Amino acid sequence: MILMYLFETYLDLRQHAALKLPALPKTLEGVISQEKFEKSRAYSLDKSHFHFVHEFVTILIDSAILFFGILPWFWKKSGNFLPLIGLNEENEILHTLLFLAGVMIWSQITDLPFSLYSTFVIEARHGFNKQTIWLFIRDLIKGMCLAIVLGPPIVSAIIWIIQKGGHYLAIYLWGFMFVLSLAMMTIYPILIAPLFNKFTSLPDGELRLKIEKLASSLKFPLKKLFVVDGSTRSSHSNAYMYGFFKNKRIVLYDTLIKQCKNDEEIVAVIAHELGHWKLNHTMYSFIAVQILTFLQFGGYTLVRNSTDLFRSFGFDTQPVLIGLIIFQHTVIPLQHLVSFGLNLVSRSFEFQADAFAKKLCYGSALRAGLVKLQEENLSAMNTDPWYSAYHYSHPPLVERLAALDEADKKEE
Repeated sequence: MILMYLFETYLDLRQHAALKLPALPKTLEGVISQEKFEKSRAYSLDKSHFHFVHEFVTILIDSAILFFGILPWFWKKSGNFLPLIGLNEENEILHTLLFLAGVMIWSQITDLPFSLYSTFVIEARHGFNKQTIWLFIRDLIKGMCLAIVLGPPIVSAIIWIIQKGGHYLAIYLWGFMFVLSLAMMTIYPILIAPLFNKFTSLPDGELRLKIEKLASSLKFPLKKLFVVDGSTRSSHSNAYMYGFFKNKRIVLYDTLIKQCKNDEEIVAVIAHELGHWKLNHTMYSFIAVQILTFLQFGGYTLVRNSTDLFRSFGFDTQPVLIGLIIFQHTVIPLQHLVSFGLNLVSRSFEFQADAFAKKLCYGSALRAGLVKLQEENLSAMNTDPWYSAYHYSHPPLVERLAALDEADKKEE
């Protein structure tokens, strides 16, 4: 954990140095205004300073929890508390749920100051935060209620599967998580997302007609076209699509519609997103995640009965949840390596989706749309190549514009 922290801090320092550069990259000269660059630079540096503090405090807390044996201590305390409220302390599911309740409360307490500062100081200072403290608290309470409602049945099912899985544990566990992921992808946009945001149908007009025409030309099964009130919380903008098979939906942030005065820029962004669908990027990513999940569960089955592993973390029993937590700690470097590989693939997909939009004759509009999103979101203009390669799932604007320009040169 500490070695990974030091490595990532080194990358953060490289990125911080890039953010302090006083001039725009040559590719963006004349494209991004100096005023927007200065605002972006100030915003990025503020977030960078905050990130250093947050990560330092996080590694201190996580290391202290492991070094001082807080996990086994709290596991025993939560077990001792069960008889006091009339519950069976031998019931591992009840023990685990009480343990997780305490962990959730602790996580909320330690993370709350950082969330408040990020939202009401940094985001507000740079004009992004639009939510009130009441809305922030309401979202927090809703999130905790969802965890209380959804968490116990999911955790109980995982524990039961691991206890009864036998030699086919990895297959059963992966099968459960596969079904769960499909269920959540179905339920989230319909039942959960509306708890936090208001989704309304995009009004009739030129923009709607253009998007529907584009979707129809690609045989994209567009069923609904929504606008989400992202402006109630932030002025950041985005667009995304979701849905299975013949039931696809596209969602535009209201901030995106306000920021892009030209409908063609919005349609170009949608063309990029539809490129991901047409080129099967979503399916490939989903398959990759499922394979990695299965391999991870396979690795867990190899160590879950290791008495020495549990004892090395201070446990004299081998509870299921604790085994999962310990396994996650032991494979941290491998997880970061896999994440790096997935980012490389994702960046490649972004270039392909840009090229797809360009083939549909949206090259100029996409270029303008990307620049507009970069400006309005005050995204970092200067990025360190090592940092962006390791952390970014999307290529920096400079690289995306260069790829579009290179395609223009090849056509000429």
